Amino acid sequence: MGKKNSTFKNIVVVLGCTAFAGAYALGASCFIRNFIEEGIARPTWLDKVEIYIDEEAKVANGAMTQTSDRAGNDVPFPVKTGTRGGSKDRSGAGDFLQKPRFEEETETETETETEQESETETDIEQETESETETEIQTETEMETETEQETKTRQKKEDTELDTEETRKKKPSDEVRHVEIVEQKDQTPTVVADVTAVVKAAMPCVVSITNEYTAYDFWYDEEYDEKANGSGIIVAQSDEEMLIVTNYHVIQDNNNLYVKFIDDREATAYVKGTSPENDLAIVSVFLDDMSEKTLDNIAIAAFGDSDSLQVGEPAIAIGNSLGYGQSVTTGVISALNRTAYTDDQNMTEQGYLIQTDAAINPGNSGGALLNVKGEVIGINSSKIADYVIEGMGYAIPITTAEPIIEDLMLRETKKKVPEAERAFLGVAGTDVIEEATQRYEMPEGAFVSNVLADTAADDAGIQKGDIITYIDGERIKGMDELQGFLQYYTIGTEIEVVLMRPTKGEYKEMTVTVKLGSKE
Repeated sequence: MGKKNSTFKNIVVVLGCTAFAGAYALGASCFIRNFIEEGIARPTWLDKVEIYIDEEAKVANGAMTQTSDRAGNDVPFPVKTGTRGGSKDRSGAGDFLQKPRFEEETETETETETEQESETETDIEQETESETETEIQTETEMETETEQETKTRQKKEDTELDTEETRKKKPSDEVRHVEIVEQKDQTPTVVADVTAVVKAAMPCVVSITNEYTAYDFWYDEEYDEKANGSGIIVAQSDEEMLIVTNYHVIQDNNNLYVKFIDDREATAYVKGTSPENDLAIVSVFLDDMSEKTLDNIAIAAFGDSDSLQVGEPAIAIGNSLGYGQSVTTGVISALNRTAYTDDQNMTEQGYLIQTDAAINPGNSGGALLNVKGEVIGINSSKIADYVIEGMGYAIPITTAEPIIEDLMLRETKKKVPEAERAFLGVAGTDVIEEATQRYEMPEGAFVSNVLADTAADDAGIQKGDIITYIDGERIKGMDELQGFLQYYTIGTEIEVVLMRPTKGEYKEMTVTVKLGSKE
């Protein structure tokens, strides 16, 4: 029973498949026929194909026939035969069939290349004409440039005739280049042999020894001490040999000694001082000097420190470390320098000569020379520090010369024995810096007490006065006042300048004092 049913089913399936295949074939044939004859129901992929047919030309040549559509209108359609695999047009209408697109592009490219070649030939002709015109213009421009060059040359010649003042007035956008200095006939910057200069200048330089009293704060006692310096012989009078040095070299001295080039030593005396300028004049009496010494020494020649130039040679001579005269060399490092000092008696000096010639302790007061052997400066100080090398300073001789001339006119002071020493009769203290700033008090020796029946009492000096000058010497404290009195004998008349407070301000007064005795 089951086998019979299976056979029947197979027959039914075969008949159904046959019927479906036939129906599918019939529908496909109808579709193809309608597509060929009526041009309907076209596949979508055919829309992508571009077809162009010149209908009038093909109809005229018989390559197309007239057909009619469903509405009865005549429609031209190409006649072609062949199989599915071929495309040959036996009627001759193949010449009018649509050509592949790449063939059209090839023809277009060919036409474009032809046009480009034509344009290239035209461009070549135009370039040839342009070159001809350019050559003509170039010749014209060359003639014009020749004329311009002539005019420019004339302008340059006119410009070179301008004065230096005119050039300075004209601003320049470009920074000028450094001009190379030709040193054919000029003195070399570094002088290797200074023997001639030293030989000529050494006799005018002396060594100075200052014996003074020092104070030991630890043991609270005084003791004798020595300091070394240098000096320069600057003049000679009928009785004295005058020597310039630094004030700090002879400051607070008990005794001064000068040693000359022949190693002979003589006693020296202070003639005049200028503490604020760190200058002093000491004298040695001719009677204390031997004939041999007078034959060996010389008076220094002054140069012009105002004409110094940075970089020119400099030679320093002085009593370094108290070992005697020695020579060091260098150059002028800078001009118009400021050196600061811890000494209250000295002011900041902004006119100093800076040199890298070694200035050692003992060189103070010695000579700074140029290559001619002329004194251009008085060695004054140096900056001493482990990070500093070659920074010494000298007082320009042009600045020092008028001060030296003034100090030489003063009377030479010799210390008087204590039994003959004058007494002023005042007690007091120094005016400290804080008082000068806060109360606007002048610097000097403040008088706190005047002893009765003394020289000061008789001259009218009062308590509260500040003594600023004695006999023309600047006084900055009570110690300086007592020091100056060591050079005056009993009965000497001197002028004392003092500042007296009057109605809230200090007024200057000058009184004449006849010094008396301490008893």
